[in-house]
Amino acid sequence: MIRYTVKLTKSEVEELHSIINKGSHTSQTFRMAYILLNCDEGKYSEKVTNEQISKVLKVGMRTIDRVKKKFIEEGFEGVLERRPSNRIYESKVDGDI
Repeated sequence: MIRYTVKLTKSEVEELHSIINKGSHTSQTFRMAYILLNCDEGKYSEKVTNEQISKVLKVGMRTIDRVKKKFIEEGFEGVLERRPSNRIYESKVDGDI
């Protein structure tokens, strides 16, 4: 399995702290912010093991790996924003009843 290394810049760490400390965000955004801050191996924070993160945040190891992978592949903004759904739904009711 591929191991992804997360190294955040100072501005990214500050933005994640602001997400956690104030504002109204989705629970998914909070969870990803906590995971990224704890996985950071940069000079602005201490790295915590995946086992410790999963125990404290009550998320699976696979979730942590997915967040790391998404950070590496899509970047900082890609992790915090939800992808818009591109699925086209059929109308259940049209104008003719």
